[in-house]
Amino acid sequence: MQLIWLRSDLRVLDNTALAAACERGPTLAVWVLSPGQWLAHDDAPCKVDFWLRNLQSLSTALAQLNIPLLIRHTDTWQQAPQVLLELCREHQVQAVHFNEEYGANESARDHAVSARLEQAGITTHAYLDQLLLRPGSILTRSGGYFQVFSQFRKACHERLHLGLPRLGHPPKAQAPMTIASDPLPNEVTGFELPPQSLRDLWPAGEQEAQRRLQHFVEECAADYQTQRDFPAVAGTSQLSAYLAAGVISPRQCLHAALSNNYGEFDSGNQGLVTWINELLWREFYKHILVGYPRVSKHRAFRVHTEALPWRHAPDDLKAWQQGQTGIPIIDAAMRQLLATGWMHNRLRMVVAMFLSKNLLIDWREGERFFMRHLIDGDLAANNGGWQWSASTGTDAAPYFRIFNPLSQSQRFDADGRFIRQWLPELADLDAKKIHNPVITGDLFASKLYPQPIVDLGSSRQRALDAFQNLPTRQEQRAAS
Repeated sequence: MQLIWLRSDLRVLDNTALAAACERGPTLAVWVLSPGQWLAHDDAPCKVDFWLRNLQSLSTALAQLNIPLLIRHTDTWQQAPQVLLELCREHQVQAVHFNEEYGANESARDHAVSARLEQAGITTHAYLDQLLLRPGSILTRSGGYFQVFSQFRKACHERLHLGLPRLGHPPKAQAPMTIASDPLPNEVTGFELPPQSLRDLWPAGEQEAQRRLQHFVEECAADYQTQRDFPAVAGTSQLSAYLAAGVISPRQCLHAALSNNYGEFDSGNQGLVTWINELLWREFYKHILVGYPRVSKHRAFRVHTEALPWRHAPDDLKAWQQGQTGIPIIDAAMRQLLATGWMHNRLRMVVAMFLSKNLLIDWREGERFFMRHLIDGDLAANNGGWQWSASTGTDAAPYFRIFNPLSQSQRFDADGRFIRQWLPELADLDAKKIHNPVITGDLFASKLYPQPIVDLGSSRQRALDAFQNLPTRQEQRAAS
């Protein structure tokens, strides 16, 4: 008997571990609920709900293959080795198959499970599935992990030109088994159900993920390069939640993009070229997670930035979290996050720089808040994005490059469509006043909308001073 241990790979098609298990013999599937661990990782209730809804869809697809889906419970991953060992003994499982996950806790869990099962004579098999290229296979000439994305991208292109990762064959139906699937939970204690309006934005299942992929590459990708920075325009693929949960694979995305661009990485449809680079950004941050484990332990990638004098400003943090800063583009973006579980990528950078630079609040506060609300919350991408914006991370924006939210708003939401959608109290303002209503002295706006909580000019200078006064690496070494 073979066992496929499902995690962030909630699909049947192009699932490496599932295909391998099915090729070796009769197969069972298991999903392990770990609410205590999810809470410790700040996983959002809408993300947990998305997992459960996709699990329902996956269960139906597995049933068509006569693969029972079993559910087991642990509070944290510390109990996973014993729970899986008991399951294997119960059903005479000879081998357990799973797709690799990345992060310090994930790696420790998988090592502990493998060690425990191997002691009991049960073999384990881990597979590359979540990424196009295995971490450690793309290195600098000196043998280290790349710290600059452009160099990493070039190395990836060279490797992928030699041969693309192949799509897996769909598993064939096996003979019916006497083992029944377990009932699936509709909710998990500690994670409240999101409103139906949010759930409706993110239908579950592989078919929906494939539909979005095809619609994007065939209908939208040509304009992706020019439209992707405008939050009022549906110019992105809307696939991030499906990639994070493994409802679709990066291989499927890459093959679909290349098949619609005559196999080209660098030429042809520039929208698809740009989108492939976004897939490689996702790849880059996961490689960083493996190469520099400290970033998954609440540490800055650039260690000397740990000395930054972050402000303890709970009222400012709360205003940012609730979309009440008095800066319309910031508030509109935060309210989009609260209502939809998602935020436009351009705005993720803008609000992250506002928190970490203008408010000088520790980027980890923002990283945590995002993870607690994002349906596509992914440790590597979220941490990488926050550290990039805060100038503490790999390939970071120079500390003196600080987005001005007003100019960003005027540039990427010129007529105020996005702001009006999420800040109805400003809907009647014209396209000029809506970006900065209080400065215009508009009494209507000032009564319904808060004054800015910070002066953008002086707060920018405060951030510059904080970075300029940091001790250098050499000074830190001398002090220690």
